[in-house]
Order: sequence, then structure tokens, then C-alpha cells
Amino acid sequence: MDKILEALVSSSHPVTVKRAIVKKVMEAAEKEVTEEQCQALYHLTARLILVGEDAFQRQVGLQVQEAYARYHRDEFASFFSKEYVIGLLQQGYGSLDSRDPAILDYLHSSLRLLISCPAVLELAPLLQTEVLRIICERPEPATCAKLAIILTDFPQCIPREKAGVLFCQQLVRTFAYFHCSASEERELREYVTQVTRLSTLLQGIWKAETATLLPSLQEVFAIISATDPSFEPSLALASLVQHIPLQMITVLIKSLTTDQNVKDASMTQALCRMIDWLSWPLAHHVDTWVIALLKGLAAVQKFTILIDVTLLKIEQVFNRLWYPIVRQGALVVLSHMLLSFQHSPEAFHLVVPHIVPLVQSLKNDGLPNSKTFLLQFAELIHCMMYQYSGFPDLYDSILESIKDLPKPNEEKIKFVLNQSAWTSQSNSFASGLLKLAGKSETGKTGLVNLGNTCYMNSIIQILFMATDFRRQVLSLHLNGSNTLMKKLQLLFAFLAHTQRAAYSPRNFLEVSRPPWFTAGSQQDCSEYLRFLLDRLHEEEKTLSALQVISTKPEPASPSAETVHSAAGQPVADAPSSSDPMVAKEDGHTLVERMFGGRLSTAIRCLKCHNLSEKEEPFTDLSLAFCPSMSQPQGPTDEYKSSSNVGPCQGAVNGGSESSESSAKEAGTRMDRPVAEPTLSVPDLVDYFLAPEILENDNCYFCEHCGSLQRAEKVMRVVAAPEYLILTLLRFSYDAMCHVRRKIMDNVGIPLRMCLPLCQPASCASSSSDAASPSSSESPDSGENLAKKLKPSQKEEGLTDSRTKSERTESGLETLPVPYVLSSVVMHSGMSSESGHYYSYGRNVSSTDEYVAHPCPNNLEGSSLSQEEMGYADHKPIDWVLFNDSRVTFTNFQSLHYVTSRFPKDTAYVLIYRKQEVNGQESNVGAVVNGSRLNGEPPLQKELMDAITKDNKLFLQEQELNARARALQATSACSFRPNGSDDNEPPGSCGPSGGGGGGGGFNTISRLVF
Repeated sequence: MDKILEALVSSSHPVTVKRAIVKKVMEAAEKEVTEEQCQALYHLTARLILVGEDAFQRQVGLQVQEAYARYHRDEFASFFSKEYVIGLLQQGYGSLDSRDPAILDYLHSSLRLLISCPAVLELAPLLQTEVLRIICERPEPATCAKLAIILTDFPQCIPREKAGVLFCQQLVRTFAYFHCSASEERELREYVTQVTRLSTLLQGIWKAETATLLPSLQEVFAIISATDPSFEPSLALASLVQHIPLQMITVLIKSLTTDQNVKDASMTQALCRMIDWLSWPLAHHVDTWVIALLKGLAAVQKFTILIDVTLLKIEQVFNRLWYPIVRQGALVVLSHMLLSFQHSPEAFHLVVPHIVPLVQSLKNDGLPNSKTFLLQFAELIHCMMYQYSGFPDLYDSILESIKDLPKPNEEKIKFVLNQSAWTSQSNSFASGLLKLAGKSETGKTGLVNLGNTCYMNSIIQILFMATDFRRQVLSLHLNGSNTLMKKLQLLFAFLAHTQRAAYSPRNFLEVSRPPWFTAGSQQDCSEYLRFLLDRLHEEEKTLSALQVISTKPEPASPSAETVHSAAGQPVADAPSSSDPMVAKEDGHTLVERMFGGRLSTAIRCLKCHNLSEKEEPFTDLSLAFCPSMSQPQGPTDEYKSSSNVGPCQGAVNGGSESSESSAKEAGTRMDRPVAEPTLSVPDLVDYFLAPEILENDNCYFCEHCGSLQRAEKVMRVVAAPEYLILTLLRFSYDAMCHVRRKIMDNVGIPLRMCLPLCQPASCASSSSDAASPSSSESPDSGENLAKKLKPSQKEEGLTDSRTKSERTESGLETLPVPYVLSSVVMHSGMSSESGHYYSYGRNVSSTDEYVAHPCPNNLEGSSLSQEEMGYADHKPIDWVLFNDSRVTFTNFQSLHYVTSRFPKDTAYVLIYRKQEVNGQESNVGAVVNGSRLNGEPPLQKELMDAITKDNKLFLQEQELNARARALQATSACSFRPNGSDDNEPPGSCGPSGGGGGGGGFNTISRLVF
């Protein structure tokens, strides 16, 4: 068989013929084969894999080897012996050197074929020795990355105990030789990937064998503190910093700065190289390490080192501010170095010539974080110019460049300078991350991102900011239950009462994540919202049914022909019982009461005028975008069909997938510059409710006529929800390219809007218009039926339709129901599979005094009045921006113009709260047990106990950290060059990891990981 295969792969037969014969050879593996034949085949496949002439031969080798190893594993284990493996790793194969990555690839694939065999355990001791030998030879990054993959898949091959310590030290030493010579982006990315794989392997070893961590850190410090001018360690060492436990930094820095064996020259070299690490793009907490070491040196009064390093590296740190990926960490280090260097203006004056160009660049680069960064940078510059005044010739151009930025007051400047001086380090030693930060000034709690869970965090925050819904949830008596509603209630209770700055919603994520959502992947927030509300609704309905069964004999189940509308009236032609909004016999669920509305769809045959009507519930309206604004005609059927996707389900991930032309339209919008909004949310609602003519390929089958006929389709809202959820269908499917594109149109978001609600006219009988002729028969009614969507400022008649009741020809009266904006979820990115979600929200309830306003006009142009901006009736900063753990105050103006400033940030999901008009009370309001809730309900004992327990734990954590800092700061450190201090100097409480060297870590007796 091996001879046949060898002759075949080297023959000149067509590839198709070769593949067919190879398939026969692989099928023969299922039959009985002698050991000699197996050995011959394994030798041949190894040669094809390792030194095959082309990709086809290597592919054939892999396929045949896998087929025969599957059915003849013992023979393969005998072939892949210790002697064979040693020969590969020490002598190579044929023309291949033993360090060739192909050797390691072959080793990896062969081990995978033996993954469940005892042979792997037999090979493990051999591989442990060989892996250590290879690492000691300082291989290239590609070879190390291959080794990392093997050791990650087969951890039993990692050296153990003393050999494991030596392996980690040599691995760290190998990092120091990883110099990058890449000149192209692809090569650079590959290099970073290789370094990341190796650092991840080292992290895993540190976690599994904590005894290897301290020697590894000693090796790091030994490398970066070396003063040999002929060797410069690689910046790749920075990738190890993020894997060092933050809890260790205090003892590490204290041990390092107080070790008498560490010479000043070595410490200076180490600190300079740690500052160089700021250039590594994927390293986290490098800035924290640097600042912790600077503070530690200040605490032990090693000012000579601090002065030398500051003057040597201050310009390099400043230059890092030009690169957005490392800008924030560089600013933290720069601020500390400048603010602490208070004995001379020398360091500040080194960077003065570079300030104005940087400020101008930050003003013009348009990056989302540049404005915030510029504010921080300007505050730093003001502090330094205050400290070193008297140089108008140097500072005039700087003051001119930052004159339009806020200037901190004198008290704040003095406070910052006093806290930052080297002489005050012993009193302000605690650093950022080790201090458990309290809540933001908003008083709101953030949510920890658990790995691409911003879609969930944004939805939870907007539901929490739905005031009446939150109050209802917190008022439910669910003690002892384990339902999803109970989990939501507990989450809401923590968001309202925890003392933590950000809460981790891990438990709620596990129970609320749709089963088809892949953990760790970005998902669609609107899809998650629908799933969550549906689960809550069905759960409550099921529990209520079980309660009925347990208390009385079960009556006949209600048929699908009679259900309750949102107003409580029977409705014919109801949806099936599986509809999530079908009312229970004894009332509505909480989701129905808060978010449920009803939509009527009427189709009238234009030949016989027969009318077919159907009502269905909805929890959100999916609003499609209209055709191109330049199109002179009204919305065509293909566009209208995309907007009439079922209001409860919508298209996949909220996208409109029913029309290829819609997808193409989305593609063109992505490239169009985002200007001031020409569309508004009420425009999209009108387009959704606009009548539609069903014709051509979209004709309606009339049961009365018995054939396809032209028809008029009209959708009306017949029951308005308390909270109106609107989803903008921004993600459309391009059937030509098989990709989902995002519609980038800027849509104006009014603070207030009206929803047209159709109700029976009080003076008309229910059947008076049953046989009335259709208005679509009139000569010019086609254009009226196909309401052309125009820019808001051109629809002069739209205002009247939203502010006055209208009488339709079908005997229905259209009433404008006023709504006020409660919250908005923004999507930042170019596609549904990527990007980031964040949300704006504010507390709005039906009883708030400022909501009783008449329906507003539509947006006029791109400007908003003060009333529409919300300044006339509430504080300008009562809006809150939720961005995962970060919670900040904002205002409606920021929300309204966010897409104009950041084109990729677009409104996606909006929630409006129905207003009370003329003293009318809401249909549901916030009523619990017969009493109306006008404030936050008191917490039930079970919830209060859980929060109290967690808050006590939080305070204990703060106290432990305070005690740790107090132990380090046992004495005050004053700037006395000729003085002495008998007390042991304090250490640093910085939040990050780094390295220490030599005997500098010998005082550590216990590691906390």
C-alpha cells in the first residue's frame, strides 16, 4: 500500500484522479492491515508531511496518517516511539533542522492522534526534558509559539517542580531575545500573536504552580536591571506584566526598593526599561507598575534615581501621547513624573516645545476619547504653569492653544500639587486599582463587562431606568423562588443599593442568555431584549396557571378566538395561544402591563372591498428605514414589506432581511457622510404605519373573490403600551455579498413624540362604515396611501396629525398619545457582529411633573428648542451615560448630537414613557397591592439581607486594603537630604504587576493569586 501511495503522489496523473485513489487508500484503513504495512505507511506519511514537495503531498500525508492512526492506534503508538521523537527534536528530519517549526507541527498533530492513549503519558517525561532543552537554546518566536501550542494542549509535557522553575526562568530569558524586525503590518501582527501565546502559557503555569512565579519575576528584574551595554532586552517582556497578580505589587515594590543588594545603577536601568514598556500595545498595567516603583523610590528617599530617570525619559513618555493605543497609560505616567518633580522646572521645560502641536492634533483628530484626554492634559499643563510661573515667553503660545478648555481653580491645583510631591508619597501611597472605588457622582451603579456582554449591560440599564417597571419588579413578592424574574429583581436591587461602583451580573447572564448566543461573542441587544421580555412573560403566565390549578379545578382553556386586548376588550381573530402577549384569564403579566400594546392589520380588497382584520400584540415596533430620500415616489412594496416585519419578532438580530434592495440601500448609506439628521423617529413610525398597496408580485389572496387581487393594507396601533420600545432596523442582509451591513443614517431623536392611537369614534356605530367604498379608488389616493416619507422640516401637515384627533373614513378616531424619551441604546461600530453597545437613560415615570406636556412638533431642521432639548423642565444633566462599568452624567444635547460627532455611534433601541395628559392616570401606572407607587418601594427582607451581606463584604475589603496601606506607611517620609529615618520606609499599593530582581523578593513568604 505504501508503494502504491508513494508512486501515486509523485505521478503526473490529474489531481482529481490522485484524490480518488487516495480516498480508496484511506478507506482501506478500516480493513485489517499487518504491522509491517502500517509501519511502512507511517514512515511514508511522515516523509510526505515533513518534506513533501508541495501542499498536495503534505495534505495527503496528513489525511492518510490520521485515517490509519484512527484504526490502528497501537501500531501508530509503536511507530511514534521515544527514540523516534528524540531523533526528530535533536537531529531533525532529512533536510529539516531540529528547530524547524514543521517538526513541532508534526509532533503536535501526532500527539493529538494519541491523545487518549497511554503512549502520551509515556512520552511526557521525555518531552519535558526536550522542551526545557529547546527553550534554553533561545529559539525564534515562531518556534516558541509552536511549543506554547503543544504545551497548552498537552500540559503533562510541561516541566514540573524544580525543572518547572528553571523552565519558567529560561522562558522569561527567551522573551528578552524576542526582537521584532517586522516591517509590514502582517508581520507585526504575527509577531505580537506569537508573543501573546507564549505569555499566556506562562500565565497558565504561574496559576497552576505558584512556586514558579517569584523566580520568574526575579529573572525579569535581573534582565531589565542588567547594565551590560551590549544587550538590550526586548519590549516583549511587557506582555508578562498583565499576568502578575495585582495583590502582589505592594510587597514586591517594598521588597525591591529596600533591598540593599540592588545598586542604584541597576535600579535606574530597570526603571528606564519599564518606562520603555509603555510602547508595547497589548500590555496592561505597565503604567501602574511604573508609578508604583516611582512612589516606592520616593518613599525611601532615593531621589537621585528619580531625578535621573525623569530627565532621561520625560520626553520619551511625552512622545507616547501621540499614539492613541498607549496614550492613556502614558498620560498617567507623565502626570506623575511632572507633578512629583517639583524642585525644578527642568523636566517640564523639556516638554514645553511639544505641547502646542499635540494640543492642535488632539483638537483635530476626531477620535472619541480625544476630548476627554485633552481635558485631562490641559488640567496637567495648568498645574505645571502655576507651579513654575514667570516664563511668559514659553507659556504664551500654550495658553492660547488651551484657552477654550476649562481651567481648574486654584484650590484644586494646590491640592493636586501637594498630593503629588515626592515628599508626600508616604502619605498618599495607595494607588488606583487597589482602592476599591466607590460609586460615581451619578449615584448609579455600572455593570462589569464579562466578555462582550455590553449588549446585556445596556439592556439591563435601560430596563432599570424604566422607573415604573423597576418599581413594579422590586415590589413583587418572590421570596424563595428561583425564577428569572427573581434574578432580575435581585439584580435591580443591587443596582439600586450596592455600594460598589460596578456590579458583576454573571448569575443573571447565565440564566438569561439565549441558548443560541455564543458565550464571549458580541450579540444583538434587541434580540436579547425580546428574548428576555418573552421569557419573563411566559414564566409569569406559567406560574399563574399553576397557581390556578393548585387552587381550583382547571376550567376549559380559553380558545384562540377570544383574547383580551390591551384595553381589556375581547378581540376576534386572536393570535395563537403561543403568542407571548396572549392575556391570561385572570389578568395581564407585568411585561404585558408595562410594554404590551396591540397592533391591528386591516387588508381591504380593492375589487370587492371585503375587509379582513387581525389584531396582534407587540412589545416593540421594528422600524425600517425608507427608500432613498431622492426617490420621488412613495415607499414601494419591497421597502414597505421590510418595515412590516412582525412587530414582536422582527428579522434576525433586528435586521431587515426581506428585501435585497433594502440591503443594497444599506450598503450605500454606509459610505455616505453623516450630517445633521434628516429623519426623525416619528418619521420612521409614520412610515411603519403608512398604508400600503399590495400589487404585482405582492398581491393579496382575497377569499371573497377567490383569487389574487390588488389590496390596501393598513396597520394601526389600537392599544398603546406604557413603555414604547422602538427598534431601528439598522442591520440589513446583503443577499448578493452574504454579509450584514449597517445603515449609518443619523436619525433625530425627539425628547417627546406622539403615537397615533386608533379607537372607535364615539359618534359612529361599529358597523356604519362596513360597506363604505375604499378611499384608494379615488384618482389621487394612490399617492396618499403611499405616504411619501419626507424630511421632517418639509412635512408641514405632520404637526397637526400628531397634535389633534383625526377621524378616519373607517369610523375610527385617531388620538395622539404623548410619550417622553426614557432611554436609548447606542451601537458603536460598522456591523452587528462587532462594535460596542452603551446606553443613555434617565428616570421617567408617569407621575413626573414635567411629563404633562402637549404633543410636540416634529424636529424642525437640525436644531432643537430648549423645551425639546429638555432644559425647560429638568436639570440639563439628569441624563446618565452607562458604558459598562463607567457611569457618568450627561445631557440630552450630548445624546442628540452623538451621531453627528461620532458617525459610527447610532441609536438602535429607544424606550419612550407614556405621559399622563389632563390629569388622567396611567392605565397601569406603578400600582402594587392596590396602592400607587410614587417613590422607590422598600426592599423586602430577602433582598435587603443579600445586599447587606455584600456591602459588609465590600467594607471588609476596603478595611483590609486600608490596613495593608497603613502597614506600609508606618512613618512619615520628609525630604531631608542630610537627614535619616530610622523607621522602615513604606511600600507601594499600586494595582499592577512588574518585576523585581535579585534578592529583592526574598522577604516574600506567601503569594496570593
